[in-house]
Amino acid sequence: MLTAAISFVLTAAGVAVAGLRAYRRRFLSATRWFAVALLPAGLYLTGLFPVARTIGREFADWATKLVFDPRVWTGIVLLGISAALLLTTRRLGRRGAVEAPESRPAAAGPAPERPAVTAAPPKPKKAAAKKQDDGLGDFADIEEILRKRGI
Repeated sequence: MLTAAISFVLTAAGVAVAGLRAYRRRFLSATRWFAVALLPAGLYLTGLFPVARTIGREFADWATKLVFDPRVWTGIVLLGISAALLLTTRRLGRRGAVEAPESRPAAAGPAPERPAVTAAPPKPKKAAAKKQDDGLGDFADIEEILRKRGI
């Protein structure tokens, strides 16, 4: 009973972490977390979670359950889904990693130097008497600073 509690708590925690990763729009990482989260539940349902099995009578009992117990098949399906998700995310992760370096091959040499950015010449100041309220209120100061910088 304790084994069941531990395995399903681990699964619930992994699903929660996957949900947080998906909330932050890191879907590849969320899928990996979900796939790993399915492992404890799948191992428990198949009867493989307590790994210390001996060959003999216990293995025969497990093999009999494998054929007749739907709980074991549910665990096998969970393990299969987990493996498929892990393989898929690995393939997608490799594809994303391979595409990035292709944009700039290493044989092209160092990156070309960018021309230096020169500041725009200052514009002649207009009469201070022309200052008027554009309805911007406090943003007038910010607009003036941006105008001085040529932005």
